Amino acid sequence: MNKVLFLDRDGVINKDHHYVNQIKDFEFMDGIFELTKRFQDMGYLIIVCTNQGGISKGYYKESDLINISEWMTQEFSKKGIKISKVYYEISMDTNHPRRKPNPGMFLDAIKDFDVDVSKSFMVGDKISDLLAAHKAGIPNLYFLEGKYIESTHEISYHKIQKLDEVFR
Repeated sequence: MNKVLFLDRDGVINKDHHYVNQIKDFEFMDGIFELTKRFQDMGYLIIVCTNQGGISKGYYKESDLINISEWMTQEFSKKGIKISKVYYEISMDTNHPRRKPNPGMFLDAIKDFDVDVSKSFMVGDKISDLLAAHKAGIPNLYFLEGKYIESTHEISYHKIQKLDEVFR
């Protein structure tokens, strides 16, 4: 079985400038390469699970998302880091099984990559990220404080202000 570091995209991998869909607007978060490299060196796969409702809203096309995801993956690769897969959901329907806070993307990844959830981690910047991971059985949850305010007592998680705090 594989252990995985699950990451949200906007607000964790890149600065959330609201509906980032062009490479020129993609700005990596401080510490993201160090975090992913450290986990990879410890034998973790790196998987991204991201809601991309801007497609449904007509702000950009799915092809834009695919292009930026491929570019992002290549940028990680240049640093010796492999992103195993980017899962995304374009629906804005909060009842859609794959849209966070629902666990569908995580459940797909768990099946696709034979994931040992008990040894896996999730870093997100919204409570919906953590709720989705929690519903999929992932116990190690990290909330990156910043743009969004935490608002749940339903689950246990760690609050961090910087990505390197995952190791403290």
